[in-house]
Amino acid sequence: MLRLLFWIVLIAAAFWLWRKFKGKAPEARRPGEQDAAPMVRCAHCGVHLPRDRALSLQQQWYCSQAHLEQGPGSSAH
Repeated sequence: MLRLLFWIVLIAAAFWLWRKFKGKAPEARRPGEQDAAPMVRCAHCGVHLPRDRALSLQQQWYCSQAHLEQGPGSSAH
């Protein structure tokens, strides 16, 4: 009986170690998944948008042509 218990414990420990050190394979990125684009804040309204969609003027970013023309908003936002 003691031998049977010993073998059960040994097999369980081996199985546990095998699963622990087997580890997970690194997850492959999904084809549609991309890195996040750098975000900027509109100087007029404060909305955040991707930098490649923003308009720049004198080191400030704007979300639309109308906000670019209106210039920086008040700091009360």
